[in-house]
Amino acid sequence: MDRMIYVGMTGAKQAMEQQAAVANNMANVSTPGFRAQINNYRAVPVVGDEMATRAMVVATTPGADMRSGPLMQTGRPLDVAIRGDGWLTVQTPDGGEAYTRVGNLQVGADGQLMTMDARPVLGEAGPMVVPPGSSLVVADDGVVTALGAGDPAVGAAEVGRLKLVNPAVDALVRGDDGLFRMQAGTAAPQADPSVRLLSGTLEGSNVNAVEAMVDMIANARRFEMQMKTLQTAESNDQQANKLLGNG
Repeated sequence: MDRMIYVGMTGAKQAMEQQAAVANNMANVSTPGFRAQINNYRAVPVVGDEMATRAMVVATTPGADMRSGPLMQTGRPLDVAIRGDGWLTVQTPDGGEAYTRVGNLQVGADGQLMTMDARPVLGEAGPMVVPPGSSLVVADDGVVTALGAGDPAVGAAEVGRLKLVNPAVDALVRGDDGLFRMQAGTAAPQADPSVRLLSGTLEGSNVNAVEAMVDMIANARRFEMQMKTLQTAESNDQQANKLLGNG
């Protein structure tokens, strides 16, 4: 098989996979706390009986763009944004921990503090339950306080402290659900008291819409170039067969 086919075939495949990642980033340009996915690819030699000049393209995924997104003032008491580095901790369906920068919180029907996509938010002592009929205030250190709903006789009660963590970025892995988790075999991080919140604020997506559009155009052209390589290889093969047949 001609070396052009290895490069063209695998290059076209990876260009389409990278296009899917860019399209996902573009779809989440307005998603609070979203971290852009980064996909790259590189050439590697083909292992086998082929000549050493044969190479193919494989994907390498560094992970995500960890730059902070823009901060947006909302004035909503349950909207919180991480100031600088750090993560909110949520509970996964299997009872484990995952980490997110999405800070638009809500109180579920059962009184549990949750994210807008119904993931329980964890405090330093576990899931946080809010007293019925109360309003919440979130301090910059993550302490959640419940206030009596319109009754001056009801004082403030501390619900708990949000579990705010700040693990090493290279220890985090993005899941298919958009949440980040610690790498396999790595212990869950402890709460970091230095992480601070901004109340009444949301962090926006760090996806740059213009850059994403340029990447989509570039990926489409890369795919076309790789397909052209395959067509050229096929044409060369047909011409070679004709010459051998005439010989």
